[in-house]
Amino acid sequence: MVRVSGERAFDVLRGLAGDVPAARRASLRWLKTARGDLLDHALVTVFPGPKNFTGEDCVELALHGGRAVLAAMSEALVAAGARPAEPGEFSRRAFLNQRMDLLQAEAMADLIAAETEAQRRLAVDGADVLQAACLGWREKLRLVMASQEALIDFPDEDLPAEVAAGILEDIGSLQCEMEAALAGARQAERLREGLEFVILGAPNAGKSTLLNALAGSEVAIVSDVPGTTRDAIGVRVDLGGVPVQVTDTAGLREAADAIEAEGVKRARARGAEADVVIAVGAAPAPVFPDVSGGARVIYVVTKSDLMEFAPLGFLAVSARTGAGMAELVKALAHEARRLTDVAGAPALGRPRQVACVRETCAALGRAVAAEAPELRGEELRIAAAALGRLTGVIGVEEILDAVFSGLCIGK
Repeated sequence: MVRVSGERAFDVLRGLAGDVPAARRASLRWLKTARGDLLDHALVTVFPGPKNFTGEDCVELALHGGRAVLAAMSEALVAAGARPAEPGEFSRRAFLNQRMDLLQAEAMADLIAAETEAQRRLAVDGADVLQAACLGWREKLRLVMASQEALIDFPDEDLPAEVAAGILEDIGSLQCEMEAALAGARQAERLREGLEFVILGAPNAGKSTLLNALAGSEVAIVSDVPGTTRDAIGVRVDLGGVPVQVTDTAGLREAADAIEAEGVKRARARGAEADVVIAVGAAPAPVFPDVSGGARVIYVVTKSDLMEFAPLGFLAVSARTGAGMAELVKALAHEARRLTDVAGAPALGRPRQVACVRETCAALGRAVAAEAPELRGEELRIAAAALGRLTGVIGVEEILDAVFSGLCIGK
C-alpha cells in the first residue's frame, strides 16, 4: 500500500493513471510512468479532504507485492512531483488539520508498538478514558475560570461570599481529581514500557534453566560449573498480557575473580531496581538470597524433582520435568497484572502527559493559596495552558517533533 497526501495528490494520480476514480471506491487502474512504461495493475482509492485521515486530498495505491514494484512506483511518484514522507508526517498533518489531537496521536503510536494484549487495550481503551477525563477537566476548569473572571471584572457588585468559597472548593476538587490520575500513572508507564523480573540465587541454583523454561528457548548457557553466568541475560516474555523482561544474573557468592565479582555486583544492583525478584534456592536444601530494595519477592524452590516434599509456602518447580512451571507462570502473571492495573483510571503512560497534568495540579494548588483574585486568575490561566498542552490545544510547537518522530513512515 502506497499513500499519497497533499494538495497535488490527485494531479500526481492523474499523471500515473490518466484519470481520478470516483471517491472512496476501489478502482482497478493501469499505472504508467510519464514515458508510458507500465508500472503495475493496481487498486486505486481516492479520499478527498477534509473528511479523511490527514484532512487533505489523499490517494491509496494497492500494489502487487515486491521490492521492484515498490521501488519503481516510488521513483515514478517522485518524478511526478511527490516526495517521501518523513516519519509520522501523515499523523502530523492530521493533527495540524484538526483530524486528531496529541493524545490520539500518541495512542496510535502506542497501538502500533503494542506487543501484548494488555498494551493493545491500554492504547485503545486507556486512550478513550484519558480523552474523556481531559475533556471533563477542561470543562470544569473553564467554568471555574469564568466564575473567577466575574469576581475580577465586577468587584463592586457585592457578589455573595459563597461565590468565592465555591470557586476555591471547585479548584480543590479538580486538583484532587487530577492528582488521583497522577497516582496511577506509574502503572500505565510500566505497562507501556514493560516490567523487569530479575532471577537471583546462588551459583548452580537453576537460574539459567529457569530462564530458559520461561522463555521457551535456550537463551542462557546451562552448565554444572559454578559461575557460568557472569553478566545479566534477559528475554522478553508475555505474562498475563503484560510485557516482562525476565533477567538471569550471576550467582550470588564470594567471587573467585574480578570478573565474577563484577557480575555479582551487577546482579545485586539489578535486583534492587527490579519490579519483582524471583529468589531461587535449589533442592534438596534450598538457600535463598537476601534481597534488598522494595521489590516484591517470589521464592521458588528449583530442581524439585530431587526432593520428595516441597516446603510449605514456596513455589516448587522442576524445569527438567516441567512440574510446577504452570503455577509459577500463573503467579508471575498475577504480579505483572497487579503492577500494571489501570482499570478505569486515565492512562497517563507517557512522561509528557504526566508533566502536563503535574504542572496543571501545581498551578491549581497555587490558585487555592492565592489571596488576591487577580493572582488566582493568573494561576488558573497557567493551569489552562498546561492542560491545553496535554491535547495540543496551545503551546505545542516545541513538543511536536518528539510526539510524531516515534511513528513509522507509513503513518
